[in-house]
Amino acid sequence: MQFGIWLRSLALKPAEPAHVLAFQLTCAPAEKVMYPRRLLSPITLGNLELKNRVLMAPLTRLRASQPGDVPNELNACYFAQRAGAGLIASEGTQISKQGQGHVETPGIYTDEQQAGWAKVVREVHSAGGRIALQLWHVGRVSHHLVQGGNRLPVAPSAIRAEETKVFVRSASGELERVQADMPRALETAELPSIVQQYADAATRAKLAGFDMIEIHAANGYLLHQFMSTNTNHRSDAYGGDVENRLRLVMEVIQAVVGVYGEDRVGIRISPHFSKFDMKDTDAEMWSLHLARHLTRIGLAYLHVAEPDWAGGESLTDAFRNALRAVYNGRIIASGQYTAESAEARIASGQADAVAFGRSFLANPDLVERFRLGATLNEPNSATFYGGGQVGYTDYAYLDSLSANLQLAEFS
Repeated sequence: MQFGIWLRSLALKPAEPAHVLAFQLTCAPAEKVMYPRRLLSPITLGNLELKNRVLMAPLTRLRASQPGDVPNELNACYFAQRAGAGLIASEGTQISKQGQGHVETPGIYTDEQQAGWAKVVREVHSAGGRIALQLWHVGRVSHHLVQGGNRLPVAPSAIRAEETKVFVRSASGELERVQADMPRALETAELPSIVQQYADAATRAKLAGFDMIEIHAANGYLLHQFMSTNTNHRSDAYGGDVENRLRLVMEVIQAVVGVYGEDRVGIRISPHFSKFDMKDTDAEMWSLHLARHLTRIGLAYLHVAEPDWAGGESLTDAFRNALRAVYNGRIIASGQYTAESAEARIASGQADAVAFGRSFLANPDLVERFRLGATLNEPNSATFYGGGQVGYTDYAYLDSLSANLQLAEFS
């Protein structure tokens, strides 16, 4: 049975609301739990109406079809299972071969990749969801075995990301991690082609039907490398003071907005991110400077990936409040949130929505679990990267829903 047909036939069957099913299947008095009213309330993101503020954060999973790094039906199943999210942000999707950091991550620069993503979008929409494509260029976080043709990764400056591992396939075909290569510095004359790669990828995403675009400017990848003091040592118009270091990301934003419109584009940043050898000395300063530009442009949202999961310096309330003061769009928080802490963050006014990563990975019905105060499945870290259905589309639903929703067959 094809997944899309299975899902659509399921959608046509009358079903009791999940809270009614839960009541029917248990006679024991329920424990009193905090109902995350704000988290589960609708929100407008740009000009898009979302059914709740529980967003799915982008998660690298290394399951694109080979050859060609093409999204497939298994990927469509995975995302459609999680269509209860107010908005899904896809996994990072390279805008070119040069932008790829690991093997088997999906791209959006060939006809086959575009067609694969169109299938994913159709299944998410059929399941009642919304999905944004995250545009990704990894910069120096790559290896010549991923780049192909013995080519080196590129970066703002020729500075290696020490103690940084990327996934490659060994000679025996095994998935393994290797140290990222020393990159070469991009020439000034090459930068317009980088911007064009983003524009071309956005055009393909629009043709594939994505609801929004998220520009990945976080987690130590190319755009973050240009903004950070320890990875950008350039002496041209793209290095030096903060305005110059933001120049490339601003050009990318303008190019993508030219395709999608400012009300369908967001950006992800990660101030104080410390993995991949990032040692920025003025992360908060450039974050606030960027946020002022985003207000001027009218960008739909600013997605702030917090450093708690990676061991970086925690974001302070002072910084969160300063960010809110200079940016008038929607702020999405993302980190090690629970339903309770996410509700509190929204109540504080410091965020409008919260994106969940590993919680959504392990709980396709995360929104319903939050609604019912149910226990969450624990993610299996051994299956995060690479593989098939196991640890990807086989996580259990709530018992009260499993008879209707658990995927029994996939082909």
